[in-house]
Amino acid sequence: MHRREFISLIGVAVAWNSQSAAYSQTRGKLPLVGVLIPGSADQLNDRLAGLRRGLREAGLVEDRNYALVTRFADGDLSRIPALTQELGELKPVVIVVAAVVNFVHGMLPEMPLVFTSYAADPIASGLAQSYARPGGLVTGNVLNAIGGEEALAAKRMSLFGELVPHVTRIGMLGPLEGLLLEKEKAALKKVGAQLGFEVSNYSLKSIDDLEEAIAQGLRDEVSAFYLSGEPMLTINKSRAVPALSKAGRPTVGPYPELARAGILMSYSSDLDDGFRHAGSYVAKILGGTKPSDLPIEQASKFVFAINLKTAKALNIAVPPSLLALADEVIE
Repeated sequence: MHRREFISLIGVAVAWNSQSAAYSQTRGKLPLVGVLIPGSADQLNDRLAGLRRGLREAGLVEDRNYALVTRFADGDLSRIPALTQELGELKPVVIVVAAVVNFVHGMLPEMPLVFTSYAADPIASGLAQSYARPGGLVTGNVLNAIGGEEALAAKRMSLFGELVPHVTRIGMLGPLEGLLLEKEKAALKKVGAQLGFEVSNYSLKSIDDLEEAIAQGLRDEVSAFYLSGEPMLTINKSRAVPALSKAGRPTVGPYPELARAGILMSYSSDLDDGFRHAGSYVAKILGGTKPSDLPIEQASKFVFAINLKTAKALNIAVPPSLLALADEVIE
């Protein structure tokens, strides 16, 4: 290499390093927004798209008006304490949290939090004083529609009944306990009485109990399985869905990512839209609004998804009327 070329390359490298250092320094001065989810990197990327959209709609652009720092547990809930501590030490202005907001609030009680698509009742769980006036440092949006879990379960099972007629017994799979779980059980039991099916509950201490729970459900001759909206099954969907597929029973669950992974049908509010709404609240907090003055929002956008490949494997003919209603048809 000629001396002139060598000097030129050094100049380029120095300039690039200077620009990189300047960029890092500028980014370090921006308000920091933390994001924590219990799921995977893929889930995080999908959710961040919604969050950025909500911030952008409020006129804020990443790395110009704010900087993002993210953490995900990749399905391992034992990592949540360490990830929460890491985010807290970075001292963000606000943290956006999915699913594990009660735990994060317990560890960081002085940190403003925006929860998104929260599945339980934020009032009953102690996160807020009321929907209209949360009153503390925590606000956000909830997964349930007006009418709560019962309304969602009724709509979900009404659609499922059109897809899979003559269901006589539903096997509900979920963890031993959870803020959402008891409401799910009560809602499904009430809907079952209305629609004419019985409910058997199969509780899992961990995801390792899933295969035995499914086997017990088959021994009990369940017509189909119903997945709890608690995080355990969703964040372990790569293990849960294949096990359910082997059972040869139709499965219904809340979130579209479960239908994309291979269960027959899902119906819930739109999780990505929940992050978009969270983005609008983050923008307001960055602008000086207190979380206590931001009303907790009810879900307004819902996703009905059908997996046609799974339907074919189960010899289920999907009515054209349902295909026309579906927001997502996975082929």
